[in-house]
Amino acid sequence: MSGKTRVPYNRIQQAMEDVRRDRFDYFYDRDSGEVISISVELMSRTLRILYRTHPEEYEKGVEFDSEVRTNITLPDGYDDAIEQSIQVLLDDRRYIRIPERDSDEAFDVMRSFIDTVEEGQLRELLENALDGAGSFGRFKAVLLRDKKVRKRWHGYNAKAMMRVVDRWYVEAVLRGG
Repeated sequence: MSGKTRVPYNRIQQAMEDVRRDRFDYFYDRDSGEVISISVELMSRTLRILYRTHPEEYEKGVEFDSEVRTNITLPDGYDDAIEQSIQVLLDDRRYIRIPERDSDEAFDVMRSFIDTVEEGQLRELLENALDGAGSFGRFKAVLLRDKKVRKRWHGYNAKAMMRVVDRWYVEAVLRGG
């Protein structure tokens, strides 16, 4: 990655790995190069302020066709967070939503990591952990048994995520797409 902007890999990785998005959603600010996290509850409140006909809840990636009120004046007592979330929702050129990590890609990384584990019993436990629903949680639970392998996993996963972040950054931020 070249250029003047320093890519905040760790923050983007953390955002992408928060796949549930039940508490926060994440946006990259093209102007500052920072990752902004906004609570889902705050986004819902913001939508109620912005839209005359508003959705009941914030849904990531959903565009609304109701009339947007861009000339709103916030009542006293509304904090900077509401103003920031309004800014994020209204300026999609500047603020880019950071997507969740693709589960198939994450699964492939876990599978390829298992190929590097030499200890037979641990390797077998990791392989079994990937069978069926709940595999991500089981995989992490097995890693708790071996501190050294867990540490190696974190490094392995971080390298894989760096490639994912690079691809996303080039496509979404640099190319605008």
